[in-house]
Amino acid sequence: MGFFGLVQKIGRRPWFGKLRTVILPIDKTISKLTGGRVVAAGLLPALTLTTVGRKTGKERSQPLAYIPDEDRIILIGSNWGQPHHPGWSANLIANPRARVRIKGREMAVTARLTDGEERERCWGLALRVWPGYATYQRTAGDRKIRVFVLQRASE
Repeated sequence: MGFFGLVQKIGRRPWFGKLRTVILPIDKTISKLTGGRVVAAGLLPALTLTTVGRKTGKERSQPLAYIPDEDRIILIGSNWGQPHHPGWSANLIANPRARVRIKGREMAVTARLTDGEERERCWGLALRVWPGYATYQRTAGDRKIRVFVLQRASE
């Protein structure tokens, strides 16, 4: 088992989600220092998502793992298995226009919350990249984790 396989195995453990208070500040700092070229400690495909706050109207940036899907981007609102949805997901629902920075390159995107068969397909792809999402769903209780598809915004 390689290093990534070990990380995937550890990521399935229920206690792993509790490390968010340590990992997130480090991830944000690394992302900021590298201009978004390195996020998620380089272990998973990662991006920096910039949304407009639904309450404040201010821009909010968050490093996130993502799943590439042809010309689309899949984002999983796992919030590390916490019982509430992540703030960025509510921001996308309120205003689906956002920006992503991947490996230092920025682009405008439009987000859409998935459901039904599309959600299940995207969820399956996500589990192949990060099996820990299944653990997050179990620890999230009754909350159904949100799954978004982002596409390049039309000019």
